[in-house]
Amino acid sequence: MTSAQYFLPAMVAMGIFISGAQNLGIDIAIERNDGTLKRLAGSPIAPVSYFIGKFGQVLVTGLAQLVILLIVGGVILGAGLPTSVDRWLTLAWIFFLGIMASAVIGITISALPRSAKSATSVIVPPILILQFISGVYLQFSQLPEWLQNVASIFPLKWIAQGMRYVFLPDAYQGAETGGEWNLGAVALVLVVWFVVGTIGAALTFRWTKRN
Repeated sequence: MTSAQYFLPAMVAMGIFISGAQNLGIDIAIERNDGTLKRLAGSPIAPVSYFIGKFGQVLVTGLAQLVILLIVGGVILGAGLPTSVDRWLTLAWIFFLGIMASAVIGITISALPRSAKSATSVIVPPILILQFISGVYLQFSQLPEWLQNVASIFPLKWIAQGMRYVFLPDAYQGAETGGEWNLGAVALVLVVWFVVGTIGAALTFRWTKRN
């Protein structure tokens, strides 16, 4: 397997998660702490319009990253594209569920930074750690079992696993946990995280910064 083949599904998964959790989390934290959200809250625009716009932003940026990765990695570098309609459809639903789950996580963690300047330094490090333990930069099956168990709690590991099914031959499923792609678990975990993230966002989101 070439490096391009190995890293393409990982980069696709990372792009999905970063578009929602990291980028959206930082954007909202900055907008809250510089007063943008406070001004929007006092405007005639319905609050739901703000969230629709943010979800649209994440969807567009995530889709743009996906297209670029497919062109550069799949075509130019020769990693290859999904080989069947089933795998293209799987790519579509994992992308959609991954974006939705990542977006509500981003809204939730946007409450953590106490200032616009600290937004990047607070949000990026834990997400970077997740990338290393979720099969993005390192082969997941070679990580210690306890670290695999920790990573399995979070959605990035499952997005990456689903993307490996999309791009890699079936012979490679033996390297996955349990020796199978387990797409049912991928869907279940992403739906659960969307629900958990939505509840978290509803409980933590504020239009004004904390004192």
